[in-house]
Amino acid sequence: MTEPIRGKVARVLNDREIAINIGTTHGVDIGMYFDVMDAQGEDIKDPDTDEVLGSIERPRIRVRVTYVQDKLAVASTYKSTQINIGGVALYPALGYGPIARALMPPNWVTKYESLKKSGDAPGMLDEDNSSVKTGDPVVQVLEVDKADKGSNPAVQALEAGKTEQAALTKNNEG
Repeated sequence: MTEPIRGKVARVLNDREIAINIGTTHGVDIGMYFDVMDAQGEDIKDPDTDEVLGSIERPRIRVRVTYVQDKLAVASTYKSTQINIGGVALYPALGYGPIARALMPPNWVTKYESLKKSGDAPGMLDEDNSSVKTGDPVVQVLEVDKADKGSNPAVQALEAGKTEQAALTKNNEG
């Protein structure tokens, strides 16, 4: 088995993108996935001897490489969900009744996973408000789930609609 490529976050570029200090020279290609790891790790100690048995690296977020040069790459969050912002939220002051609101068409928007600790506004990001910091280790993901490769908003919306419909059917039956 090949060893994963390792590097570090060189800079947080915005709320979805980071630059990492490895590139084509290190074997990085567009489309590769990396986990940004918790820089601290977690030491596991033997409860009897208090000896450190090892350390566990915990991933904070997964990113996909979108741009690469010899010694640097840009990677972005890519996981998304479809959110319905239509209906009630758009017309509360007009006084529509529940039946009229139910008949309003959905207004789906795609929301991408962010590096921000909190807040909804997309765009620039200072490192104090980021869950990722300069110097955090990054490790190549060698086996990527189908769910990660197929982060398709249209499919997710369809699946969400099926789940919502199943829940409504179950509530109406009970």
